[in-house]
Amino acid sequence: MGYSLNTTIISSSNKQKPENAVILCHGYGGDGKDISILANYWKNYLPKTVFICPDAPERCEVSPSGFQWFDLMNQTSDEILTKSLVAEIKLNKLIDEVKIEYNINTDKIILCGFSQGCMISLQTGLKREDKINSIIGYSGKIIDTKHIENNIKAKPDIILMHGDKDEVVPVNFLLEAKELFNRIDYKIQTKIFQNCEHRIPQEGSSLGLEFIKKKLY
Repeated sequence: MGYSLNTTIISSSNKQKPENAVILCHGYGGDGKDISILANYWKNYLPKTVFICPDAPERCEVSPSGFQWFDLMNQTSDEILTKSLVAEIKLNKLIDEVKIEYNINTDKIILCGFSQGCMISLQTGLKREDKINSIIGYSGKIIDTKHIENNIKAKPDIILMHGDKDEVVPVNFLLEAKELFNRIDYKIQTKIFQNCEHRIPQEGSSLGLEFIKKKLY
């Protein structure tokens, strides 16, 4: 089966049919191959998991060799929200395709994202009516807190991680998300990495791996 988004697929070398899936969403200007580095590390410890690493749906204005989930340049917050809703539809379509391809339920799917990929993973996962298993978010934010607060349909387990020296997406956005979730009595896990910029440190990939093991194994 072909996917509606160009996709890099990573799985362990054994021939058993995957029992669950992790969909990894790359950051602004990146692509599925970028974030598949994380999947290639995780696959060694997760033999029952298939990793789906899509290219975002649009070519990136700033980095033409890469992709974007939605445009961030010279956009008002309302325009960003509107464009993110289009990307959300496309990510939901991919989730449905993965369910069919591997004959798995939504509760066997984790969304993981870095930066803009974290933003679209949070928005999609929180609004999806058939609850996904969980969300792993690195260095991201909630795109529009009011929109999310008014449109949450499910409460998947969430872990958000962020570097304290991030100048691209400042760490206060993790605190803003945590405040929103606390307000609606939604318990999530968070981790702030010391002396870490806009990236996924080794500790972050290890914490992500342990989180997946706990949720899917």
